[in-house]
Amino acid sequence: MATPEQSARSKIDALLAAAGWAVQDAAAANIHAARGVAIREFPLPGYGFADYLLYVDGRAAGVIEAKKEGVTLTGVETQSDKYTKGLPAGLPRWRNPLPFSYQSTG
Repeated sequence: MATPEQSARSKIDALLAAAGWAVQDAAAANIHAARGVAIREFPLPGYGFADYLLYVDGRAAGVIEAKKEGVTLTGVETQSDKYTKGLPAGLPRWRNPLPFSYQSTG
């Protein structure tokens, strides 16, 4: 049985795919697979893992912080904003910090 966090991520995966995003795991990521690529559990050294790192045209554009259903998202933006500034040097991006930061419960 899926945990609440897994259920939220499954819903977010489905919503991203329905909107045209290619949803991929970090271990097998291809940032050029589609115009929009969402990479799950992207490692950010010193910051942890971004639940989703969003790429547009091969460059990082934003992050999504996923929380289980029922979690109040107030205050979560601090965590996702931290991820927008924590990309490894040399990673292609639109700007620093990233322009988009989202929070979702699925």
